[in-house]
Amino acid sequence: MSKVQTTSCKATSNLDVSIPDSEGRNIVLYFYPKDATSGCTLEGQDFRDNHDVFVNANTVVYGVSKDSLISHEKFKEDQSFPFELIADEDGSLCESLGVWQLKPPKNGEQKMGIVRSTFLIDPQGNIIKHWDAVKVPGHVDEVLSAVTSL
Repeated sequence: MSKVQTTSCKATSNLDVSIPDSEGRNIVLYFYPKDATSGCTLEGQDFRDNHDVFVNANTVVYGVSKDSLISHEKFKEDQSFPFELIADEDGSLCESLGVWQLKPPKNGEQKMGIVRSTFLIDPQGNIIKHWDAVKVPGHVDEVLSAVTSL
């Protein structure tokens, strides 16, 4: 089982978020490519619609992308997300967890980008489970299953 490097991140609501959680909760850290795009919006809505189940399982949810805090605040407000979004503008969190990767070619061009991924992290910083190259439909159900089985 690997561990996350202890870090502090800037998030919406003018918060500094600690990873691992300083309040003894599990963390669901879901990485997505871009605010207000179709797949990212659907994924966020799925986490929003199941938020109470995560809270009741002593788990905090954070969405992460390289968008700015201003963009995140608008996205969060527009979608009524009850959880915070982390602005990883310098990409350090993305790189430390290996989600910043060369993406498959699109229109004959390859670019670096965030590979949609989710991490379940316990209060000691252990990565309990990791989902890579996530497909949005059904994903939140898989994460909920892992969280509620802890």
